[in-house]
Amino acid sequence: MERSVVVRVHEGLHARPATQFVKLAKSFASDIEIRCNGRGASAKSAVKLMLLGVKENDEATLRADGDDAADALSALSTFLQTPDAGDVALSAKPAETHATPAQPLATGASRGIGASEGTAIGPAFAFFPAALDIQPRTVPGHEREAERARYSAALAETVQSFREAKSRPGLKRDDAAIIDALVEVAEDGEFIAAVEAAIRDGRDAPSAVVEAGREIAANFEALSDPYLRARAEDIRSVTRSLALTLLGRKDTTLAEMPKGSIIVADEIAALDLAKATLLNIGGILCRKGAATSHVAIMARAHGIPAVLGFPTEEAVLKAARTIGLDGSSGEVAIDPDGEATVRFQSAIAREAEERRKLDAYRTVEPRTRDNRRIEIAANLGSLAEIEGALKAGAMGVGLFRTEFLFMERRSLPGEDEQAETYTKLAEAFAPYPVVIRTLDIGGDKPVAGIDFEHEDNPFLGWRGVRMCLERPDVFKPQLRALLRASPVGNVKILLPMIADVGEVHAVRALLDECRTELDAAGIAHGAFELGVMIETPAAVFLAAEIAREVDFFSVGTNDLTQYVMAADRLNPRVAKLNRTEHPAVLAAIRHAAQAAREAGIWIGVCGEAAARPDLIPFFVENGVSELSMSPTSIPRAKKCVTEI
Repeated sequence: MERSVVVRVHEGLHARPATQFVKLAKSFASDIEIRCNGRGASAKSAVKLMLLGVKENDEATLRADGDDAADALSALSTFLQTPDAGDVALSAKPAETHATPAQPLATGASRGIGASEGTAIGPAFAFFPAALDIQPRTVPGHEREAERARYSAALAETVQSFREAKSRPGLKRDDAAIIDALVEVAEDGEFIAAVEAAIRDGRDAPSAVVEAGREIAANFEALSDPYLRARAEDIRSVTRSLALTLLGRKDTTLAEMPKGSIIVADEIAALDLAKATLLNIGGILCRKGAATSHVAIMARAHGIPAVLGFPTEEAVLKAARTIGLDGSSGEVAIDPDGEATVRFQSAIAREAEERRKLDAYRTVEPRTRDNRRIEIAANLGSLAEIEGALKAGAMGVGLFRTEFLFMERRSLPGEDEQAETYTKLAEAFAPYPVVIRTLDIGGDKPVAGIDFEHEDNPFLGWRGVRMCLERPDVFKPQLRALLRASPVGNVKILLPMIADVGEVHAVRALLDECRTELDAAGIAHGAFELGVMIETPAAVFLAAEIAREVDFFSVGTNDLTQYVMAADRLNPRVAKLNRTEHPAVLAAIRHAAQAAREAGIWIGVCGEAAARPDLIPFFVENGVSELSMSPTSIPRAKKCVTEI
């Protein structure tokens, strides 16, 4: 069987999405191949998949042969058509900085690649593990099976050490995903086959590992995509770990690094960083690497200033006593003089003061200067994100994407499972509200268990509430689950893709049926608010009529912008049109807000634009009372509201 899809995964199938894609493929017995740009690879090999270089917006063809081929194609197509598949893919990009423009370089300073924002100065901690010195030897034929077994044992031991590193305190879910990608590389069938083939030909296990790793790393370094090129670092890390295990040697570690030190290195593997006490790291300076490397991603996740690709000799770094660096501009000063030291220290103090001020807003319920209270809530897709949202100061959930309960699995979630999830969500944020969006899927992000026919334009097709109303066998269990969570008292149900008031009436009729069924079964349910997404031009034009039928509006700026501007938000060629600040989009939001105000209902904004300091005043001035965003943006948004 065969199916072609347009890849919507953000940044394409780089390491972590590739790892999750492979895991999903391995859950099926069928042989599965993915083809893209005239080349093919096994869907069950992370290395081959990454080398295929599948990018966002590429067209890929999936081929499956086996008893479960249809299910495999459905699940894997869903993955490829889901922008957020891989979950942490977006963190591959450098974080948005709020730094001032780069200052002129201090005396004795030069620049590398700013990879993680922030300023640091401290004692240099040289991290230069000894090069592997492996002398290849020929293994006699009668010893080769034992040599292969020795490699297998070393592989198991190495993978176990990776998994132990993943469980270290202080690591985040994104860090664990990076280590999972390393495990997938180590256990990759193509890598193992290359090593075992070399052993069968008479090579000893350590040199066979190094040889296979060197060849695969060279293949990655030959790619044009900078993120995929950076994956050569992962191959070298895995290769080194395997070889050291075979040699019975322990590598140099960062475990004993004094607190506040600046690591100076040729390059640092993600695994090395994972084994360090991250709170002890003052900053990172490497001769190699880029903002797309895993060490950069981890540094950003933990707020560690980092400069990579710094042009200097290894001997210079080894001799350094003190390092000052600016992870935003890339400025580095080795053994800075007094003037430069004062400058770095002043920048650190300013940044600390800014963080301190923002930290104070985590517990604030922000009000404008004229005393209007604005709720700053979180956009979430799973229960695993609750803790981070609470720590960030979320005043509830402005958008819970229930489609993530349905995706990346082989069957639909049951009513009980959904009810448990929604109840836990509501309880975690009570008494703050939780806005739970009903299933928002379609041809662009299908799920296993629902058959979607091919659509030339799925964004304008059978999706969201349109699909749900025609599939009550899918929709009613979700509605009953939501009603079962409503006794907590803060549940609000949000309907996506509304274009006609009749759709609201139809959902209310289904909700009445669900209440009757729960009453008959003696199952408790409670009051709730019902709202609609304002994301289609039709909903904007009918806002006054729809407002009389619901309790609230929630503006989905991402889809509203693409529909108003007729510009696909995933198409880079029309990106200049896809701007929420465009006068046409702002006029649509203003119109919906006016209709909400006249009907006496509240209106929120849950798209990415909700966190933009340049747009928050516009939203508030037009009557928006709730803004929902990524948890990391919450403190800054709260501060912005208090200044309006």
